[in-house]
Amino acid sequence: MFRISAEKLNDLFDRIASKQTLYIPVDREDKAAEYKKYESGMTLSSALNTVRSAKDFFFPQTENLAEFRLSGKTIEVKDIRSEHEDFVIFGVRACDARSFGILDSVFLSEPVDTFYKNRRDHGTIVTMACTRPEETCFCTTFGINPTMPGGDVSVFPDGTGYSFLANTEKGKEFMAEISDMLEEGNPAQLAKVQENTRNILKRLPLANLKTDSFGGERLMKHFSSEKWAELSESCIGCGTCTFVCPTCQCYDIRDFDTGNGIKRFRCWDSCMYSDFTKMAHGNSRNSQLERFRQRFMHKLVYHPSNHEGEFGCVGCGRCLSKCPISMNIVKVMKALEDK
Repeated sequence: MFRISAEKLNDLFDRIASKQTLYIPVDREDKAAEYKKYESGMTLSSALNTVRSAKDFFFPQTENLAEFRLSGKTIEVKDIRSEHEDFVIFGVRACDARSFGILDSVFLSEPVDTFYKNRRDHGTIVTMACTRPEETCFCTTFGINPTMPGGDVSVFPDGTGYSFLANTEKGKEFMAEISDMLEEGNPAQLAKVQENTRNILKRLPLANLKTDSFGGERLMKHFSSEKWAELSESCIGCGTCTFVCPTCQCYDIRDFDTGNGIKRFRCWDSCMYSDFTKMAHGNSRNSQLERFRQRFMHKLVYHPSNHEGEFGCVGCGRCLSKCPISMNIVKVMKALEDK
């Protein structure tokens, strides 16, 4: 394990950015954090998490897929895929790092989504251990350890500096590029910081939230629950929860006439929208109750049923803090859990 002092962090960013595109979380004017392409002098945000997750780097909100040109009865199809540049995402929290594995199970299964795979192959994930979890955090419910965040390289802040630990071959290559800027770390100091974080986690309001009542074997019990009517009653179907969620992967594909050809693109979609899954015959989920149920059944029942018990939530807390009517997955879990 190696370390760099806090005052040299921007020097490190300058080094990384000189070799690859670097993205770091920075504060906006409203004090919320978002990822930005690094430019010399930028300050790393101290916020626990970004408003939108790092999912955007691999599964962007909008993405062009192909172009078509029409000439009489002839259609020319242009493949616009190109090799992606290497890039580094610095400061990814453990919850978002776990979300990449959930997205991988969808986009890297056969048939592989080549757009997604291209970005995954070229991206290096540098995670950041948490030291000040917030009251909306519940990642430990899903077996995530925020003091050991994973990724290609894990970074551990200790108040005066940052320790680095390579976890993958890609991470070792990254560390080799910056090794001359690092010094030997202090495992004892890091252990104290981790222990303090674990003590905070034990005292969080959602520390005892469990998944024991959920999973594929509970499908019919939860699907048929009478509680969905009350739970969904106040939902306005805005889709905010899906757009800030690091694991949501639904999208729509559309064609746009540019006046000089057709562009086919995909964009994020939401199971909370009334036109989601709409086909020629109409919509298979006509009520807000059905759409609301679909979202949370997917996270808590369908996904673990189809992916060896892995839930479709990482406990990042974004839906808790962003839902305009304060409805979220935690309230659903508490309402449906076995008493």
